[in-house]
Amino acid sequence: MTGAGRRWAAAADGGLRGLLDRFADLDLLVVGDAMLDAWLWGPPRGLSREGPVPVVSVTARNESPGGAGNAALAVSVVGARARLVGIVGDDADGRRLGELLDAGGVGTDGLVAEPGRATLAKRRICSGSHLHLRCDTGDETPPAPATAAALAARVAASAPAACAVLACDYGAGMYTPELIDRVGAAAHAAGRWLVVDAHDPARWAAARPDLVKPNAGEVVPLLPHDARDAFARDRVGTVRRCAGPILAASGARLAAVTLDRDGVVVLTQDDEPWHLPAGTDAPDERTSGAGDTFIAAMVLALAAGAAPRAAAGLASLAACAAVSTPGTGTCSAADLRARLLAAGDDYLDDPAAGGSGGSVLVGGVGGVGGVVVDAAGLADAVVAHRARGRRIVFTNGCFDVIHAGHVAYLDAARRLGDVLVVAVNSDAGVRRLKGPDRPINGLADRLAVLTALAAVDHVVVFDDDTPAQLLRALRPDVYVKGGDYTESMLAEAPLVRALGGEVRFVDYVADRSTSDLLGRIRRGAALP
Repeated sequence: MTGAGRRWAAAADGGLRGLLDRFADLDLLVVGDAMLDAWLWGPPRGLSREGPVPVVSVTARNESPGGAGNAALAVSVVGARARLVGIVGDDADGRRLGELLDAGGVGTDGLVAEPGRATLAKRRICSGSHLHLRCDTGDETPPAPATAAALAARVAASAPAACAVLACDYGAGMYTPELIDRVGAAAHAAGRWLVVDAHDPARWAAARPDLVKPNAGEVVPLLPHDARDAFARDRVGTVRRCAGPILAASGARLAAVTLDRDGVVVLTQDDEPWHLPAGTDAPDERTSGAGDTFIAAMVLALAAGAAPRAAAGLASLAACAAVSTPGTGTCSAADLRARLLAAGDDYLDDPAAGGSGGSVLVGGVGGVGGVVVDAAGLADAVVAHRARGRRIVFTNGCFDVIHAGHVAYLDAARRLGDVLVVAVNSDAGVRRLKGPDRPINGLADRLAVLTALAAVDHVVVFDDDTPAQLLRALRPDVYVKGGDYTESMLAEAPLVRALGGEVRFVDYVADRSTSDLLGRIRRGAALP
């Protein structure tokens, strides 16, 4: 690239949300170790009689692209175009991986199926949020010479049309030294950014990456030996002090060092290191896919015109979304837009561009925890969930004075699928349904409580008397109401069934209704 082409752009006009509109014009080439991720969930059934191991009664299963496949999917679901070059086996796991990538909108012409090779796969068994076991299968041997030549040829052919080349090197066998050289040469020959997300970034130093993204474990070998003990005590401070050695050891001009609970440290050759605090404190079992989502969003933001610090902030919001649901996560364009809307365009002004700086603010509308989206954004989110094989559950209501009955009801609804969407009546809609003295709590307060509940994944507001329009747009797999309803009472039931969904009722919690609660308050009656 020319010197001018290598300069990272200043923050783009229109703020961070304006960047998202430009993602649709971007095409990112992802090259790396693709694998199949599978998650099996179910309640525990005690210990096996055959040995001291837990028994899980599997009730749910999710399969998704992993490794470089997840990075490519993260590019696609956030609104850009992705093409994947990688190696798979000519086997059932390889074919399933291809199907999932195709369903997620990822270009798969670059996948090379090597005869006799077993596709990489990771299968996890969980109860709730507890991970019991991960089983890894697949070949981690170098590709055959013909396969390596085919991979290099496809990278060289695809790089000129891409905004960048993202090399995902998980140390799983695909990247030989020769292929590293070929991928780096193809990116530079095409005048495209070379971005490296590698378990061993030093392997790529000779390729002179534009950007590397080591995590806490991967950055340690890049540190001077006498700084490694200090890193264990003060990770952020050590990375900041060792910016020069980290960039030199990785061969990069820019680094985003991700430190999980300690956030991200951005290192450049031209500016002082900059620390972005973590936007969420996700447990380890919720972090699968966060790094892939982070680097995909950061590269796209840079390509769309963001300065490095703003791009890292956008990427951090995307990673927060990726860890908000179980399994191998990504962040949809709708989810990222909602988080940016909640935070405001200036939540992460780049100090180098004259802003005030700041930390990540995550949450829903008005700073409420969780994600509140409009109908169009929700439709995009549902498409992204379905691309990952997730089952969509939908319910609706006023949720005026939220009580234990509501919490039990929403928990039960969430267990009927993978994603729970709650449609909430507007204030005007509540008045039409309940009378002029309702709602007791305005819309903002009702959303604040709903989005704080762990069972709720998405909240949308509707003003009609029924959610029929939303049902047509979303086509949920399951429509849920409480046990105080019957199907004959639901005008929406025939529509749901016509759209291919099912209608389910969950147990009604006796003596727990808003109307009863308000009646007792007005009468001064004691609680039951």
